[in-house]
Order: sequence, then C-alpha cells, then structure tokens
Amino acid sequence: MKQDVVADIASDELPFWRTKALAEMSDGEWESLCDGCGLCCLNKLEDWDTGEIVWTSIRCQLLDDHSCRCKDYENRQATVPDCIRLTVKSVSEISWLPPTCAYRLIRDGEDLYWWHPLVSGDPETVHQAGISARGRTVSEEGIDVEDFEDYLVTWPLEVGEDGGRA
Repeated sequence: MKQDVVADIASDELPFWRTKALAEMSDGEWESLCDGCGLCCLNKLEDWDTGEIVWTSIRCQLLDDHSCRCKDYENRQATVPDCIRLTVKSVSEISWLPPTCAYRLIRDGEDLYWWHPLVSGDPETVHQAGISARGRTVSEEGIDVEDFEDYLVTWPLEVGEDGGRA
C-alpha cells in the first residue's frame, strides 16, 4: 500500500519546466530544454527597413545535418563568433525563435509539445514529427551571402495543431 502512495505522489509531480521560470533552472535543466531541432542554427536574414526576419535552409558550418546538433558546442563561438548563446536575457529579447522552441514556449507560459524529448523520452521524436532541420539544409560553405535569398524557406515557422509540421 505504501508503495502505491509513493507512486501516486511521484506521478502527480509536475516536471521542472512547468514549475520553474527559465531563470530558476539549473544548467542541466536549461540545456535539456534544447530539443535538438537545429532550427536556431539556420541562417536568417533581416530586412533592415522593416525588421522582418526570414529563414534560409543554409545551416551554420558547425551544425550536423543529420543529428541537428552542433559539432563543437563547447567551443562554437571560437569558430563562429556571431553564434548567439541562448540565455534568459537573450531568450527574452530574440524575436526569431521558432514557435516550437522550448525556450520560447516556457518564456511565453506554454507547455512543451508531445514530441519534445523531455516529454516523449526519445530524442528522435523531434525528427519523426518533422520539426527538425534534419536532411533539409545546405552547408553555408561556398554560398555567397548575396545569394542567401535563393535559399529562403518557411518550414521553420509552420506548425500543425498537434505541434508537428503543418
């Protein structure tokens, strides 16, 4: 009987992302919010007149197209000096975080989608749901910045009702 009560208490406990603000999370909790979609590592263009952000399918030189993870996460800013480190402050200021981004969702008081590895328990569900950049990117190497407009995409912003790709 006592084990049943302990199990019920454990199952009723809310996960950390539902009970903590971003600023209250440990480093491990913060890092675990990244779902491995790779969308933040796509090059984006900003219209200087309107401030509008558009996405390209051109990936950062450090983004692995299959895993959608950084090839050198710990040292990324040495290779890519303009790599933006997500912090509580930057997440509150960045307008281009994709609608599926856990940092944006938590910031805005929303819950994580079913495919997020913290919910599903499987890092592959982000890819199975069609959310990630897996297999849809091109390397930035050899592409002139002037030609980035030839690679515009809308799929990072398209989300279906179930949180999967629209």
